[in-house]
Amino acid sequence: MTIYCLYIFDRHCNCVYYHDWHRTKRPRRADEGGGLLLGVSHAISPLPSSAPNSTPETPFTSPRNTLSTGSGVLVAYSGDSIQSQQSTAQSALPLLQTQGAGAPSVVTPSTSSPGLPFDEEAKLVYGRLSGRDESFVSYRTSTYKLHLFETVSGYRFVMLSDPNAESLRFVMRSIYTGPFLEYVVRNPLALMDSRERGIDNEYFRASVDRLIRGLSVFQ
Repeated sequence: MTIYCLYIFDRHCNCVYYHDWHRTKRPRRADEGGGLLLGVSHAISPLPSSAPNSTPETPFTSPRNTLSTGSGVLVAYSGDSIQSQQSTAQSALPLLQTQGAGAPSVVTPSTSSPGLPFDEEAKLVYGRLSGRDESFVSYRTSTYKLHLFETVSGYRFVMLSDPNAESLRFVMRSIYTGPFLEYVVRNPLALMDSRERGIDNEYFRASVDRLIRGLSVFQ
C-alpha cells in the first residue's frame, strides 16, 4: 500500500495543513492572493512577490524530499461520476496512467499545461467531500482512494492512497489524538480557527512524518 498525501481542512473549508510522501510531482505553488492561508506548508505557499524566483527559508527539519519516480497521485474527479467527469478532470489536472501492477504514476504534461496551483487543488479535494452523507468515510477510483476522518470540532483529515489500500481512518485518528492534540491544540502559539493562518509547525510536521513512516503499510 502506498500513502500519497494528507490534507487537513478546518470547519471554514480552508486547507490548514498539507503533507506529501509518494507524489512524483509536488503541486505548483499557490497563486498569490488565491486564498491559501499562511502556515499550511512552505512547499506550496506563494513565493514572495519581491523575489519570485527565490525559495523561501524554512525552519522545518523533517525530511520531505522523498518523492519517488514510480508512484504518485493527484485528485482529478469523483468516483461517483468517473465516466462523465473524466474528460473535464483530465483537461484541468496532470494526467494519470497505470504502470506495472496497477501502480498509478503522474504523467507530466507539456510546459503549456503545468498543472493546477495548490490552492485550486485543495478546492478540488474538498469539493469531492461536498454533498456526502455523515456516514461517508472513503471512496475509490481507478487511480486513488480518498479516506476521510472528521473530528467533533469540524476538522477534516483527508488522506489519499493507492486504490487497493485498506481503511486509513485509524492512521488519521492517530494523527489527531497524537501530534494534532499535542502540537496544535495544546500549543499556545497555534492560531486555531483563525481563518488567517494554517497549523503547520516544526514539531507537528516532524511528528506526523515519523508516525506515517513508522507504519508497517508505508512504502
